[in-house]
Amino acid sequence: MSNAYRAGAEDDNQLQPQDTLIDRGVDDILDEGYSPPERPYPRGAFGPSETLDQLLAQEEPDPASRIGVWLDDDEQQRSDQAERETEFPQRDEVGWARAGRLVAPDLGFGEDTEAELVAEDVGISGGAASAEEAAMHIIDDGD
Repeated sequence: MSNAYRAGAEDDNQLQPQDTLIDRGVDDILDEGYSPPERPYPRGAFGPSETLDQLLAQEEPDPASRIGVWLDDDEQQRSDQAERETEFPQRDEVGWARAGRLVAPDLGFGEDTEAELVAEDVGISGGAASAEEAAMHIIDDGD
């Protein structure tokens, strides 16, 4: 019998968090889950096996990045606005730290008597965050 596959053998090609520089708070990397692509591949696309040259050929160039080509007024205005947003980000609107799973103080049981929406951050879940969870950030009150 070949040793190419041994039942119950540990998968050696999946690095654990202590062996990488990425720590997402899970003990076993296999608990993190799988996040499928956000959209199906278009007709004629090769899928995840595409080379870097094939992927770059599908990208649309930014018209503001053309060298030696004058921008019209609309393009210049869009370029200036994008530059201002990167220089002066509005960090008061969105916090830096992402929140994990949000749970009501009564853990979702019982009648909701609180007039405000109140929740507590209980950390990240083992799987990948949903879009709603990823949109939640912690904002400092400034107190």
